[in-house]
Amino acid sequence: MKRTWLLFAQAVTILLAAFFVVATLKPEWVARRSGPLTGLVSVIEAPAPAPGASITAGSLSAAAKKASPAVVSINTSKAAQRTPRSNDPWFRFFFGDQGDQPQVGLGSGVIVSSEGYILTNNHVVEGADEIDVTLNDSRHARGKVIGTDPETDLAVLKIELDKLPVIVLGNSDALQVGDQVLAIGNPFGVGQTVTSGIVSALGRNQLGINIFENFIQTDAAINPGNSGGALIDVNGNLEGINTAIYSRTGGNMGIGFAIPVSTAKQVLEDIVKSGKVTRGWIGVEPNELSPELAETFGVKAASGVIITGVLQNGPAARAGVRPGDVITSVGDKAIGNTQELLTAVAGLKPGIATRFALQRGSDRVELDVTPGLRPRSPVQRVPGQAE
Repeated sequence: MKRTWLLFAQAVTILLAAFFVVATLKPEWVARRSGPLTGLVSVIEAPAPAPGASITAGSLSAAAKKASPAVVSINTSKAAQRTPRSNDPWFRFFFGDQGDQPQVGLGSGVIVSSEGYILTNNHVVEGADEIDVTLNDSRHARGKVIGTDPETDLAVLKIELDKLPVIVLGNSDALQVGDQVLAIGNPFGVGQTVTSGIVSALGRNQLGINIFENFIQTDAAINPGNSGGALIDVNGNLEGINTAIYSRTGGNMGIGFAIPVSTAKQVLEDIVKSGKVTRGWIGVEPNELSPELAETFGVKAASGVIITGVLQNGPAARAGVRPGDVITSVGDKAIGNTQELLTAVAGLKPGIATRFALQRGSDRVELDVTPGLRPRSPVQRVPGQAE
């Protein structure tokens, strides 16, 4: 028995010695693959996609790649405004140098024409002495203001460069709540940035931002520096010009506003053609139709805009419009509130008569009104515009 154990011990010793020698000199002979329960981490890397391979499902990279080259960064500077007493030594001793530094601004823009026309916000370039435009390919150019429209907060610039990328204009009238959109711009000057979201609402107005408001609301992140940038659809087409945000902190809170491309296109065409925007005007004071006003003026109308004042010798007065009339349609556009009336009248060509449908008391009346040229209104910049 003792001899048997001795032989067994010697055999085990020889086998262990042989295994040690083989493991040291030829480790690949004894290596084995680690299974899922060995405690080791097994990392599987996906192979690099072949050139021309399809884009990952759900990715918006194609839209961003299509539109991004046409979105530019705009840097503005305005000469310092010195106070009348800035050269007084005693004034400078007590108060220091006042207004010696030029004012600088930051925004974005969108190239909409191979001729170099750029759409941006009026508040981005307003009062600027110098405008520097930086393309996504790092080229620079001096921007020239062709025209501005403070009432929609839009402006058109022009740069002189060759082979410019141009964005494709979409159809903002076809947008629906819930559609995916991307916002492209240069927030805080960090460089071109793309954010995503959806169309949260359409036709936002009465926000006190512009005279003419018909905003696309989105939750795509818009921050200071995004103003004038592009709001695009999943096909990379321009749907709006990012303009303002609702914020209590100055940063994004998920409520941003963009001017529809349908409005921007009209402004662009007018400015390029004549250097200014021409709008219709009829000289009335409109109010939202309420039961109290309807009773006061003795009018029986369920919808429309009630006219509480008519300018003497104005276009509406000459056509026969009276206080108490309720405008229900302008041309073929139904009117439901004052913003719709303002927009419809502004879209009329001065000097060309248009049929207005009104409710006067219990009677329906139709009048041909020849609009005049709308006078420009001073527009004050309001908080919330994403510079």
